[in-house]
Amino acid sequence: MSLENRIKATVKNVEGKVQEVVGEVTGDPKTQLEGEAKQAEAKARHMVENVKDEAKKIID
Repeated sequence: MSLENRIKATVKNVEGKVQEVVGEVTGDPKTQLEGEAKQAEAKARHMVENVKDEAKKIID
């Protein structure tokens, strides 16, 4: 498990959520979609780390 990668993913998720809310409040769909995309990227990064953790358990 890479704690650094998980932290980066969490930060990316928070950035995305803030950007999504800003887009909603300002009525800017592009900003909102960019925020949602960042959240999806963060989710994918977390999934990759989970797979790495499971692979390491199998190997060990």
